[in-house]
Amino acid sequence: MKQRRAGGRDDASLRAHRIRVKNRRKRYLDMHPEYFDSGLELADPLLYDRLIRRFQTPAEREAEGRAKGYSGVLEADLLRSEAKMQALRHPDPNVTISYRRGQNGEIVAEERDEVPASKEEGMKRWRDDMGQRFLRGEDKDFDYAEVDESEEWDDRQLEEREKQEVYFDAETPTWIVDEKGAEKGPSCETGLQDF
Repeated sequence: MKQRRAGGRDDASLRAHRIRVKNRRKRYLDMHPEYFDSGLELADPLLYDRLIRRFQTPAEREAEGRAKGYSGVLEADLLRSEAKMQALRHPDPNVTISYRRGQNGEIVAEERDEVPASKEEGMKRWRDDMGQRFLRGEDKDFDYAEVDESEEWDDRQLEEREKQEVYFDAETPTWIVDEKGAEKGPSCETGLQDF
């Protein structure tokens, strides 16, 4: 028996809708890799610092700073400092990296395995964390309605393939039978060539 929820949708319908929305968001990310550019730094300044910024060369930091401008750099630094203080005062159990004070008062990650070993690994983790955040709908600066309510982001090939799989899975094999109910053999070409 299907349970009805507010608005008249049942659980299966709600689940299907959530999956469709996440698929649309995933497709949007696949089509717009520029979403992960450094402008996303302000979404989680500590994570950006831990995964991306630590591996940047001075030249890369300078280029990023020029692109942001003085006010952008100042804003990022202030947000990063405030986030560090907040992380120390009120640790969030839902974050992927936790913080504590080091011997010299610096803020460090608690576990060594939380720190990426290379720039590539840091970028991969950054993209993964920000992608998951996007899929959950936690980017407050993004208008999700443009993606969630638009069929433009549906993967038609995948949907067609899934419909075919459902159709063929529901099919049951049938045999041709004669009037007496006995199975008939092939009544046309057998595929063998006779010369």
